[in-house]
Amino acid sequence: MSKLSLATNAATNFQKIPLSHNSADSQASALRLVLSLFPDWETAEGQIEFIRFKEGITNTLLKAIKRRPGHTEKQIDDEAVLIRAYGKGTDVLIDRERETQSHSLLCRHGLAPELLARFQNGLMYRFIRGQVCDSDNLTEERIWRGVARRIAQWHALLPVAAASSMSDTGEKDSPPTPLKELSSVPKTSIDDINRITPDKLTPNVWTVIQKWIFALPTTSEVEKQRKDTLQKELERTVADLANVPSFGKDGLVFSHCDLLSGNVIVHPRGSGTSPSVETVSFIDYEYATPAPAAFDLANHFAEWGGFECKYKALPTRSVRRAFLEEYLASYTSYTPLPLDIDRQTYVDRLFNEIDAYRGVPGLYWGVWALIQATISQIDFDYASYAEVRLKEYWDWRAEEEGTRTKEGRDMPLRERRLAQE
Repeated sequence: MSKLSLATNAATNFQKIPLSHNSADSQASALRLVLSLFPDWETAEGQIEFIRFKEGITNTLLKAIKRRPGHTEKQIDDEAVLIRAYGKGTDVLIDRERETQSHSLLCRHGLAPELLARFQNGLMYRFIRGQVCDSDNLTEERIWRGVARRIAQWHALLPVAAASSMSDTGEKDSPPTPLKELSSVPKTSIDDINRITPDKLTPNVWTVIQKWIFALPTTSEVEKQRKDTLQKELERTVADLANVPSFGKDGLVFSHCDLLSGNVIVHPRGSGTSPSVETVSFIDYEYATPAPAAFDLANHFAEWGGFECKYKALPTRSVRRAFLEEYLASYTSYTPLPLDIDRQTYVDRLFNEIDAYRGVPGLYWGVWALIQATISQIDFDYASYAEVRLKEYWDWRAEEEGTRTKEGRDMPLRERRLAQE
């Protein structure tokens, strides 16, 4: 997708447009949005064009360009705008006020494209020129080293206090929106959600999972039992991991929490250059929240397998260690480590923390997919995906507890791959 528009002044001065995008009349509604933002595009020379990117499994993404006569493709891209319309029903999963706040925070630190406007069901922001990665790209050393550097920059520079319980509109964080199937379930309060981590800054990745579990459907006895089981597993996981000392405030750093391949953009190279480490940026901040660094990194490593969960593509122990060496070299260029602990000790410590978290992304995305299976209109088999991701969690638990070995079962492929040197 030119360089980021590092618009410090524009970070909080974006427009609020009282219109919405209509997927049934996509181009016409997108045109109204663009002309509300840039009315001169209607009369200036050159066609207005819309390019639909392959839809993710949550949102609709359009690129709007003004093809001015005589302009190069780069000049056209520098003026281009991305229109991202939220998927139907996703407010159950995502706090859109907080997403806007996160984008503004990142923009102020030069880590996100300029946020131009918010409309009733989406955002408009500047386009980033570059290559959108696929899952195979994440395994390329020149790219994963760039990713390690950029994650470290996020973790070292961004203040977790900025993601407090007040949104950029001054309104308190909202409880989960009940699904239609949940009409008989009492509404959940913020206090109920935050009780999962009473001594930590909220929201955080644990309160996000808690919010999702509270929103799970309970229309059958099977659904009720599953919800109860997942609640117990969340409480158990928080007890095991949430209070382990690590980077950041109370063990939390500002995290992306959705670093799949499509959210990694490789910047264009300079003329004739072939760097050993690519420069990358991250896009789509709807899941960004304070989280343990080990969760954000374990989640990214899980994304090397893509939506297909190709476990043979996951990074081995030696690759993960090299990634963390690159990460810490970048991290310490922004935030120094204590002088009494050498960097290799930190690499070893963080490596073990991430290994302890390797099953948690399965719980996180498994619960997410159970909700998506109920609300989404996108052609994706969320129910099957939920089972695959939750199995990752259960397989991890079986290894940690030793039950797989006691029962004489073979080690699952994912666990074998992550144990491979």
